[in-house]
Amino acid sequence: MHHHADTIGNLLVEGFHYLGLFVIGGMIAWASVVAFLDMLTSGHASVDDILLLFIYLELGAMVGIYFKTNHLPIRFLLYVAITALTRYLIGDISHHPKPDAGLLYLCGGIFLLALSVLAVRFASYKYPSSKPIDALGKVVNKTNSDL
Repeated sequence: MHHHADTIGNLLVEGFHYLGLFVIGGMIAWASVVAFLDMLTSGHASVDDILLLFIYLELGAMVGIYFKTNHLPIRFLLYVAITALTRYLIGDISHHPKPDAGLLYLCGGIFLLALSVLAVRFASYKYPSSKPIDALGKVVNKTNSDL
């Protein structure tokens, strides 16, 4: 009975997982098309608009990687955050020509996120994951005969 309940539970979780990924991916595609059509109707694209499209691209890539590998790379979240802060920074500078302390905070935030990317990349290079994971997201136990 436990085996059947476990099987049904895994099936439901996998179904919800794929449904959620398709919904998120569809929403990202829809939002990017709407943003692109807004750019077309306005007759121009600003740097803010282009950075917004980059954010959608990075989110879409993150969903695609998560769909294929069942792992969410933290670097992509950091890239999205850097791009979002950069977009906000450009918008702030274009609307407020006189710099203030907010400019330093935004630049400091971008710098800290860039350092975080560096730390994550170094850690993944220096200490790679040694636990292989199968398609269902379960850790594969290697025996001595597999080595």
